Amino acid sequence: MSMVISLTTTPMMCSRVMRSEADIQHGRMYKWSERGFNAVLNGYRRTLTWVLDHPALMLLVFLATLVLNVYMIYIAPTGFFPQQDTGVLMGGMQGPQDTSFYAMNKAVHAADLIIAHDPGVSEAMAFTGGNGSTNAGFAFIALKPLNERKESAAQIITRLRPKLAQVPGAATYLQAVQDIRIGGRSSSAMYQYTLQAETTAQLQQYGPALLSALRKAPGFQDSNTDQQNAGLQALLTYDRPTAARLGITPQMMDSTLYSAFGQSEVSTIYTELNQYYVVMEVAPKYWASPEGLKDTYMIPNSGGGAIPLDSLMTYAPSTSPLAVNHTGLFPSVTVSFNLAPGVSLSQATKEISQIQQNLGVPSSVHGEYAGTLQAYKQSLSNEWYLVGTAVLAVYLVLGMLYESLVHPITILSTLPAASLGAMLALKITNTDLNVMSIIGIILLIGIVKKNAIMMVDFALNAERNEGKNTRDSIFEACMLRFRPIMMTTMAAMFGAIPLAVGTGMGSELRRPLGISIIGGLLVSQVLTLYTTPVIYLFMDNLRLKVQGDKRARLFTATPATAQ
Repeated sequence: MSMVISLTTTPMMCSRVMRSEADIQHGRMYKWSERGFNAVLNGYRRTLTWVLDHPALMLLVFLATLVLNVYMIYIAPTGFFPQQDTGVLMGGMQGPQDTSFYAMNKAVHAADLIIAHDPGVSEAMAFTGGNGSTNAGFAFIALKPLNERKESAAQIITRLRPKLAQVPGAATYLQAVQDIRIGGRSSSAMYQYTLQAETTAQLQQYGPALLSALRKAPGFQDSNTDQQNAGLQALLTYDRPTAARLGITPQMMDSTLYSAFGQSEVSTIYTELNQYYVVMEVAPKYWASPEGLKDTYMIPNSGGGAIPLDSLMTYAPSTSPLAVNHTGLFPSVTVSFNLAPGVSLSQATKEISQIQQNLGVPSSVHGEYAGTLQAYKQSLSNEWYLVGTAVLAVYLVLGMLYESLVHPITILSTLPAASLGAMLALKITNTDLNVMSIIGIILLIGIVKKNAIMMVDFALNAERNEGKNTRDSIFEACMLRFRPIMMTTMAAMFGAIPLAVGTGMGSELRRPLGISIIGGLLVSQVLTLYTTPVIYLFMDNLRLKVQGDKRARLFTATPATAQ
């Protein structure tokens, strides 16, 4: 659309709006700014002349830019998406595996009160149960608007964490809800790591060991697991001979047990606007423990007095998994965790690999990243292919337009400076190299190369149509294109400033994009004004040498350059 507008609407507006410069009376502001621009242009003319007389230095600067760029990418901490403050928190609660519903509900209520009374919280709602378990709970928290609170969502979570740790009977893990969440696995924390094994015995050995190591490792917070192998159960054994002698069948004992320790819908009360189910159960004090068997009686069909259930059966307490999770066909254990401030995902993945190696996990136990962390690893392996594909596409298009294999390389030589500037800006602002900042680097491929395009395009026209030599044509191109280069760079940079410094809900997602664009434009603007003409002359002389042309000279000065 911008191409269509620039080819149609822009010329039409120029024909209607622009006036002859001779008829315009400029004010003081224009004259002051024009004097400043001319001073900068004169300084650029003198320095460019010196640079063209000492080309080896700029070639060394370009090579240093390449090396430093690779080094910065190698040491840069990487992440997935920036952690946002969307004004909404989500909390997962987990109690002991032998806890009852009523005990868990009491702990959930206590945690909900602590969250609701935080000065940064507007509303909080929590409920008990979920995922088929009574020792779990969930909380949804709405924070106050940013203009009514001083803390970010991460700071509020940090403030609530020690308070919630004092709640007996349940551990609460909070995380900020994100606009973009990739990875369908739900958990009580942001990132997940899954262990798979052929048998549950191996998971029972290495799952708790991995969780314990993560809780001790620096940089990990709210580490928890979905492995629950210590649930309480009572195995009841019928005394069938005694029951048969009294005329009591196993079906009668099953029915009596369910009526005592379960719930039965016995009736429905209908009103004008609603209906209510009548659920019959015994008093909680009788079914809260297997000791309630002593207080549960049944009357045999043969008549006689009531018989306590504990005289017909015995029970033995034991443990049993509350759930056995699977990933694909194999049993699995997922460990979830959040990251401490300043810790990147790349650091976390390296630490997890080191922990698994230290634990001596056998090859039959397979570990893999899950959920958001899995999507991060997959995207990280593909991102640089995307950058390389973008560069190749630009080279092919420029090669066809200029009918040359050499000059597109000159234009693409501006990209290392842009990438280096982006990496330095991310380093200075302590920002991860994540998906958004890489999008900014890809955008820089299209923005930064226009500086070289304006220079090379003018220089080629001067060579082909006016017969000028290579050095004079590129020097004149740099002088005449200096103003539009500065205009377009400043326009793009100021357009990115709101992304880098903007505030508001979810601004953290856009900030790395603006930071990478601004840093790339600043560094590339300074370097490419000098490296591009030097590389243009170097590549043109290289082309002449390959063709065996005797005109191949390395940056020979001409009188026109010194003007």
